[in-house]
Amino acid sequence: MIKLNRAAYDHAKRLIREGRCVIDDRDEWSEHQPDPPTENRYLEEHGLTEYGRWYLGRDDEHARNAKAHYRFPYGDFRDVHRCGVLAAESRAGQYRHAEVKDAAAHLHGMLEAVKES
Repeated sequence: MIKLNRAAYDHAKRLIREGRCVIDDRDEWSEHQPDPPTENRYLEEHGLTEYGRWYLGRDDEHARNAKAHYRFPYGDFRDVHRCGVLAAESRAGQYRHAEVKDAAAHLHGMLEAVKES
């Protein structure tokens, strides 16, 4: 079962408030999402707790000490990406993970406010 990763949600909100966000287009996530070597390097350098703060979902079917435990990435380990939030919102809605979808929708709203300012 996938649940909201509250630490990641709070982290994303804080980053957006600090202006650490990229207002990119919906279709750019495939280019902006960190690739596996980047993920592994970040994990080695910062540990699993920090790694997990970049994923809005927690999959309890996987061990907490596994990368697979974390789902729905939203950033590039530096900034929140609008395209990542939109991808998380869409996929969470598609698979009926309401908590994650609602959190991503809230982040989406925060990013739209930044975009309009």
